[in-house]
Amino acid sequence: MLVLLGLAMGARGAGAFLVHLASSCPLAANGSVLDFDFALVFNKNPLVCYDPDARRFVPCDWGLLRPHATRLATFLNNGTDWVQRAEARRQACRDLATHFWASTVLRRTPPQARIIPSKTGNARAPVLLTCHVWGFYPPEVTVIWLHNGDIVGPGEHPPISAIPNGDWTYQTQVTLMVAPTAGDTFTCSVQHASLDQPLLEDWGPGLSLGLTLKVAAATVVMALGLGFFVTGVYHYRARPPAPGYTPLPGDNYPAGSI
Repeated sequence: MLVLLGLAMGARGAGAFLVHLASSCPLAANGSVLDFDFALVFNKNPLVCYDPDARRFVPCDWGLLRPHATRLATFLNNGTDWVQRAEARRQACRDLATHFWASTVLRRTPPQARIIPSKTGNARAPVLLTCHVWGFYPPEVTVIWLHNGDIVGPGEHPPISAIPNGDWTYQTQVTLMVAPTAGDTFTCSVQHASLDQPLLEDWGPGLSLGLTLKVAAATVVMALGLGFFVTGVYHYRARPPAPGYTPLPGDNYPAGSI
């Protein structure tokens, strides 16, 4: 019957066409199954739909394809194969809904956070801090800025909107313009359902991490070099004089070395 439908559409000059089956089971907020949809779709338009209450197929196209949809529904209802197929998918929807709900909607994925500073060109607030928060689920998240431990801005911070990543996690970012001074600490505090306590990410004015590591490495090398120099000088002055050398006034050598 589907082949005949395709030939009929092609004979009328419809051009390319696509026929496929689509099924879905919308879920309520508690994970229970609200409904079940099973349809034969022609070029993205539902043509014949399954009525789970009546356990039969009905035409669901009210346009030019209505006659074809009616004949196709009659064909699908003439027998039990297609009805059994629809009922099997309906039962699978009931059986798998709770497992799907637990592994997706009810899961908790903790966020990650990082503060990235940038220059603004504003003399009053020359630094723009951007707190990037990503990889979390569910999407509800609250981000608060702290300056030296004190909350910046109003006391109430409602959850902010998050952007889906496409992998069942979300991301967001919050900015703050500041005029930092030496000793300041700005903290991005992230509150999420997956966390027992807020996630804290700190930033303060000063050297970057890479430059700090370079300075630390240079300091260690300089200390080692100075240590080797002092040790060499000590050993040089402590060694005995060469044979036949007559000490000059003021020369100090260990007893018995001459």
